[in-house]
Parts: sequence; C-alpha cells; structure tokens
Amino acid sequence: MSTPDTLLIIAGNGHYPFQLAEAARRQGVKRLCAAAFENETDPALSGLVDDLRWLRVGQLGKLVSYAKETGATKAIMAGQIAPKNLFDLRPDFAALLVLAKLKERNAETLFGAVADQLAKTGVELLPATTFLEEFLAPEGHFAGPTPRRRTNDDVAFGLRIAKEVSRLDIGQTVVVRNGTVLAVEGFEGTNEAIKRGAALGRGQAVAVKVSKPNQDFRFDVPVVGPLTLEAGASAGLSALAVEAGRTLLVEPDRLRALANEHKISIIGVKS
Repeated sequence: MSTPDTLLIIAGNGHYPFQLAEAARRQGVKRLCAAAFENETDPALSGLVDDLRWLRVGQLGKLVSYAKETGATKAIMAGQIAPKNLFDLRPDFAALLVLAKLKERNAETLFGAVADQLAKTGVELLPATTFLEEFLAPEGHFAGPTPRRRTNDDVAFGLRIAKEVSRLDIGQTVVVRNGTVLAVEGFEGTNEAIKRGAALGRGQAVAVKVSKPNQDFRFDVPVVGPLTLEAGASAGLSALAVEAGRTLLVEPDRLRALANEHKISIIGVKS
C-alpha cells in the first residue's frame, strides 16, 4: 500500500489513537483527521492531528459526512468504545437503517456495516495494525520474569480454551490456573475479566488473550497495554500470554517496565 496523503482516524479511547497518529506521521502521512467520540476519545489527540470532529457514538450519518469532508480515501479505527456507551447508543437515522438490517449485533456486524457505509463514499477502512507493525507482539517471552514450567503448561492450556471461546464469539481472553479455567471474558472486556480471574488465582493465575478465527483486523485487533498490566497486578496475576504477530502492544516500553515492576511474565505465543 502506498502511503496516503490524508488519513482519517476513527478514534476510540485510550492511547492507541495517539500511537497510530505518531506512527502515521513518521511514515509520511501529510494530513491527519480524526473522528472523536464524546466521553471516549482523549481531547489531547487534537494536538497530534490537523483536524478533529466530535461525534456521539451512533452518529453514523455524521461520521460518513465528515469522512467525505476530509477528502480522505483511507481510514483506520483505533481504540475501543466502552461497553456502557454501546448500551447507551442513540443511533441517528443512518445508523437505524443499518441496524434494522442486522440479524446479529456484534463487533463484526456493527463495524462491518460502518466499513460498508464508508466504502460507498470511497473511503477504504484499513487494518487497524497499519503503520503499527513494529508494535505487534513478538514470539516468546519478552517482558517480566522468566516463566516457570507450570506457567508454560497453563499458557498452552489457556490458548486452547481461549481459541475455542473466541470461535464461539463469547470473548477473547481466559484466565487459568493449574489447568482450571477461572474466568472467561464476556461483555465486560479483557481487563475486568483478568481482575475477576486473577483474584481467584491467588497469585498464580495466567491470562491468555487471542484473536478470533478469521478475525477482521480492520476493526477488532487484540490490544494489550499498561492498563491491562495494572488490572492484572491489582489482582495478583502472574503471567499474560498474547498471540504473537496478531496482538498490538500499546505503549510497549511502559508495558515492559510494569511487567518487571509487578513481576508479571508476558509471553507471545503462536496458535
């Protein structure tokens, strides 16, 4: 892919949109525009982009209109929308028309419909890892203390369980200890699932986060960052395994520092 002159960032919460903006600049994008969401996007993002438009979650018509206005032909979704705000969704007319056609409402169908609407205006939604390949998790142990044999056994067990759970579209993270499943991610998200499971693990819990089979990386890339480590540390997590080459590391230097500080092993695994 040639580097676009203008890139539209559809920005959710957290540091991810900032990391993308900085990486895109380094790789030659001349003009950055951001669609930001009330109660989600950090307002400080305005300092890294050339233009920013505030929207409410669910204003699909305004998002498409803004995409046209920017003149961008490429867009990237970066950052999540909190589940509570998806429950408080107040869709505009354009979104209502899209929702009425969906038999199931999950990340694939909802954001896939957004991608279809953008495509109709000539805007291609790129994989969310575009410009960020250097931040994908490497294979093997890469942060925190060297994992014990028992840890590695639990990682292998958790990987098998997490892949099956993700195939069923329940969640992408499980927490295990000594071959027992302690927690499975649901709608609450990765960090809450880790806290719940690690609290039961009494200092020996292992969390495993994976991608879904046939995952659409345009809008659903697995992400771990400092908040993930802090959630685990608060509940006594001992290790975190992520899928190598398919998991984005947000603020990787801080992530590694926290892993050392809290003695949490981080391991990249191949499925």
